[in-house]
Amino acid sequence: MYKRHGFPPGIIQYALWLYHRFNLSGRDIEDLLAERGIAVSYEEIHLRCNKFGSKYVRRLRRNRQEFGDAFFIDEVFVKIQGRQHYL
Repeated sequence: MYKRHGFPPGIIQYALWLYHRFNLSGRDIEDLLAERGIAVSYEEIHLRCNKFGSKYVRRLRRNRQEFGDAFFIDEVFVKIQGRQHYL
């Protein structure tokens, strides 16, 4: 998927993760990668996010845990010495 794009797949995935997970700008990601010794321009980050972003966001949403319709905070189960207790 990331062949012949000038950077290893791990760097592209890390930039995409930062962009979509934390909603950082291309310049912020450029600064973060520069601190790690990776020279990349914000234009390159923007191009890769446009090209691979939809596939990456789809994968993030698929792996995210969804909650049910009802969530009751007053029901708590605690495990004490291997036995589960209801509070």
